Amino acid sequence: MTVAAARTLRDGQVCFVGIGLPSRAANLARRLHAPELVLIYESGTIGSRPEELPLSIGDGILAESARTVVSVPEIFNYWLQPGRIDVGFLSGAQLDRFGNINTTVIGEYDEPTVRLPGAGGAPEIAAHCREVVIVMRHARRAFVEGVDFVTTMGHGSGPGDRCALGLRGAGPTTVITDLGLLEPDPETAELVLTAVHEGVTVEQVRAETGWELVIADDLAVTAPPSEEELSTLRSMRTVGENGP
Repeated sequence: MTVAAARTLRDGQVCFVGIGLPSRAANLARRLHAPELVLIYESGTIGSRPEELPLSIGDGILAESARTVVSVPEIFNYWLQPGRIDVGFLSGAQLDRFGNINTTVIGEYDEPTVRLPGAGGAPEIAAHCREVVIVMRHARRAFVEGVDFVTTMGHGSGPGDRCALGLRGAGPTTVITDLGLLEPDPETAELVLTAVHEGVTVEQVRAETGWELVIADDLAVTAPPSEEELSTLRSMRTVGENGP
């Protein structure tokens, strides 16, 4: 998943990065094929080039290696909302066929089975980044017909919904899972399986998807990670991590 996510990034892009797999993927891309990738973290660091992976968006290593540090309101008001960020990484507890994300509640809002962390900056990232990449593990309980709560707008209920709401960005353009890749159909905006990872079958993906999944006619198989990608990924350590 990390390698597939890194491959979506291009040199010179401006990327809004979250902690965890998105940060690992973005820093992997920067070390390999996108040395001029500009990494922006929600805490206000612009152009961070950390030698180690940060523990959080407030990790000092991000500020130490950044080209500049600004306030959180400036990141959102001056960089994100005017459409200056090319790619945003998101994830969630639930995802539906139109790329809408739930990170608020499982079950009814007033009496939820599980109350989740909430929105954070995700709704604005999804609204204003030029494109959004979603990274999630593929499981039936997460890939649902309809999310229990729309925390973050994907493509709403279909074509035209984003435009009607005045959302600047294109919304989710790629969903990367541990089974394959999904992309929105240009006409229906519904997520379509466009690639599987090596060794994964269509039946496996369908079994872990809570809606009638459409399969692309030209279904591809993603290239396995190269030795360079693997060795670089394995060499990337989180701040404070020890070991050989």
